[in-house]
Amino acid sequence: QVQMAEFGGGSVQPGGTLRLSCRASGYSFDSCMSWFRQAPGKEREWVAYIARFGTTAYVDSVRGRFTVSKDIDKNVLYLQMDSLKTEDTAMYYCAGSGRLGCSRSQSEYIYWGQGTQVTVSS
Repeated sequence: QVQMAEFGGGSVQPGGTLRLSCRASGYSFDSCMSWFRQAPGKEREWVAYIARFGTTAYVDSVRGRFTVSKDIDKNVLYLQMDSLKTEDTAMYYCAGSGRLGCSRSQSEYIYWGQGTQVTVSS
């Protein structure tokens, strides 16, 4: 029984900052967790992952601006988003694979949150 829920989305101006949170219940943080996003008319895109022992990876377009982290004691996954751009506008989802290894393919993730909207506009 796994449940995930995202929080922290909103509307900001370009250059602004948001921090997304994902509370995962019934999910082992020994497994991989990722953030995905999907903009209208576009395919869902992998954004970042964090593995069992803290190894992280990012899609090229957000590297240096976004930071993924986790609090194992609180069962919370975070995505710190700095220097936001209009092209970051999307619905953001947290996802868990249930596996120790990490993948960038959405087909490898079986646990998903409902999504939280991020809108960046002037």
